[in-house]
Amino acid sequence: MGISPQFDKDTILSESLPSAVLIREQLKRLVAHPLFTNSKRYPVLLTYTVEQTLLGNAGDLKERTIGVEAFGREPSYDVNLDPVVRTTAAEVRKRLIQYYYNPEHAGELVIELPLGSYVPSFREVVHHSSAPVEISLPAPHVESLLQHPVASEIPSPEPKREIARSGVYNWLLTAVALFLALLLGFGIGRVKTPGPAARPGEPTNLARFWEPITATSSRVTYCLGVPTDSVDLQSRTVPPIPAGETGSLNVYDVITLARSIAPIVPKNGEFRVMAASDTGFAQLREGPFILIGAFDNPWTMRITQDLPIGFEYGNHVREVVDRTTSPKTIWTLQWQVPGKSLARDYAVVARLHDKVTGEPVIILAGILGEGTEAASEVVSNQAYLDAVLQKAPKNWDKMNLEAVVEANVIEGHPGPPTVIAVRTW
Repeated sequence: MGISPQFDKDTILSESLPSAVLIREQLKRLVAHPLFTNSKRYPVLLTYTVEQTLLGNAGDLKERTIGVEAFGREPSYDVNLDPVVRTTAAEVRKRLIQYYYNPEHAGELVIELPLGSYVPSFREVVHHSSAPVEISLPAPHVESLLQHPVASEIPSPEPKREIARSGVYNWLLTAVALFLALLLGFGIGRVKTPGPAARPGEPTNLARFWEPITATSSRVTYCLGVPTDSVDLQSRTVPPIPAGETGSLNVYDVITLARSIAPIVPKNGEFRVMAASDTGFAQLREGPFILIGAFDNPWTMRITQDLPIGFEYGNHVREVVDRTTSPKTIWTLQWQVPGKSLARDYAVVARLHDKVTGEPVIILAGILGEGTEAASEVVSNQAYLDAVLQKAPKNWDKMNLEAVVEANVIEGHPGPPTVIAVRTW
């Protein structure tokens, strides 16, 4: 589903197919954009599928046909050994989402490549109101791709990774859109924004916790973990993720993102969502940031490596470690069925001023996704946050703070988080 971050209250999608002239004009805009010009394969596939559809040959758009006619493969080539069409289509889908999620392209004719199909669809946005409503939510990767153009040709990852990547970005964008719709129209369900003050003029603990983020005039960056085999989890110093290795996201991170967006939306905060693989040091220095995920997020690993509480990978086991005790206190995953059925996860909730970037940062990270989601409950639910702060000094909001929480996991879902350690400095 294509999502535009800028829309009118009365915007509708035309039911009739846009003219071939308009579609070809939009195609020219797309293939001339840096998201497509820095690759040989992406413009070829997009142009071929659009033109064949306009010529009435949509029924012939099969993987083998595209491989032969668009990429010059032999008619008998093995599509399993050479998945060029699948991997290229996955990248084209992702880049179309990135293109249309940029506010600069709001209102343009939409060309999509639906998941599981090589037949593009076309939609024309019709505006019936002169008062547009704007939501500032840049898509992951768009800004970094414009600032740092993609190499001319990126080696194709395995097809399963590409398919998962495309599907997850659809999940991410869809989840954020649904969340914002709920927030604007029907309330925010389980996500709890800072409530009314306990006393007149006194902010709630939730408001105080989020104050370094909500009080800023700078854009807030949400940095989400992206699993990748290139990250050396056995080292406390995590190497950079190579260009093109963007992996996939998970639904726990999406839930955490939605819950952590809630406090800044009512403040008219401007924010962007980026994958860790596309987040550079320069982006983190531009303003406050929220890190989601631990072992799949190199920035979380880097920033927590010298903190009182952090993440380590010892004896091939992922751990949350309290380095202030001697010996170190260690928490690790508890399993009902080893490696299959998770029983308990642990997470870190941190609120601190990062000395390296010079910016406020909030970290919501579990050993696995279930723990990350549990961490998000702490910072979106007044009762759970109060439980953390009972173990902290009264002036905690003037200090750096880290907490370890545990959550029992039942049928893949985390239960209520329990605070087991708090450190302030």
